[in-house]
Amino acid sequence: MAENIIPIAYDHPDTAQTSCSTAHAWARKPRDPEPAEKTELIARIKRLLKEQDAVLVAHYYVHPDLQDLAEATGGIVSDSLDMANFGHQHPAKTIVVAGVRFMGETAKILNPEKRVLMPDLEAECSLDLGCPADEFAAFCDAHPDRTVVVYANTSAAVKARADWMVTSSIALPVVEHLKAQGKKILWAPDRHLGSYVQEQTGADMLLWQGSCIVHDEYKARELIELKAQHPAAQVLVHPESPRAIVQLADVVGSTTQLIKAAQNSPAREFIVATDNGILHKMRALCPDKTFLEAPTAGHGATCTSCSHCPWMAMNGLQNLAEVLQSGKNEIHVDPAIIPRAVQPIKRMLDFAKQINLSARGIGNA
Repeated sequence: MAENIIPIAYDHPDTAQTSCSTAHAWARKPRDPEPAEKTELIARIKRLLKEQDAVLVAHYYVHPDLQDLAEATGGIVSDSLDMANFGHQHPAKTIVVAGVRFMGETAKILNPEKRVLMPDLEAECSLDLGCPADEFAAFCDAHPDRTVVVYANTSAAVKARADWMVTSSIALPVVEHLKAQGKKILWAPDRHLGSYVQEQTGADMLLWQGSCIVHDEYKARELIELKAQHPAAQVLVHPESPRAIVQLADVVGSTTQLIKAAQNSPAREFIVATDNGILHKMRALCPDKTFLEAPTAGHGATCTSCSHCPWMAMNGLQNLAEVLQSGKNEIHVDPAIIPRAVQPIKRMLDFAKQINLSARGIGNA
């Protein structure tokens, strides 16, 4: 690891608190409906979406039923950058976010005039929980010479303190851009993603010490053993994973980037180190290929999540139907925070447009 990564005292939530929150999330996981009930729920949700001028925006990590339903009703299944773009541009008056709370808050920040609903408002994120706004503000105050870059997996209050928000798909180009301007960076909250970005760019980065309970569990020793059992398999790794896992990867990237890698690779077998919810989309797009979960069990395992986010698992057909029927679980963000929180998000979205236009060769017009 480069020497100018400076660890700080604050770490991710203590084990007892995280385990308690995780257990609570698993306890709230909706049951899978029986086939007849599932058919009725899907029909009811489709009708309610139309009646309420609502669009369903789903993350790759939620239940396959919700992913399929989002696409079948004109919504989207994607990573958090595309979710933010889609929700911002779609004309629907109501945005229903099947994901975790920071995604719903981001949608509300970008669309304060719209109603934003979630199947369960208690669907949290360990990265968000591990970066309390007051402690983060004190950290920023202690380093006023640094440009503040926060990951999407943070609260509205933390975003309001940032100069830039990034997702895993755009973190590298944003940091490269800032480095070229001579900026020193304060990064939060994921230490693994931050370390990866720093090593790839050489930027001067001060890291908050958070982590994702899913990606933090992957085991290098067991991954090496699985690779030996499947020598032709390519290893696809999300950069929220520990450095030892990233070093074993054939491809490192965001959820969308990993899906594209699976589609474009001539390999027929893959070991995937990210939330296993992504396997639904991978298998749908590449039915002739085999996808294996990277191991979380083995030496030192705690299996807090076992390769699936317990808060993502709280989204289901039943509570989606209930929220559309009742209008409960609406996301609210303090109006005083929104003007500040929207700035780093829009800065990211504008930058994404710029680099996409550049990639298509706009100068040829």
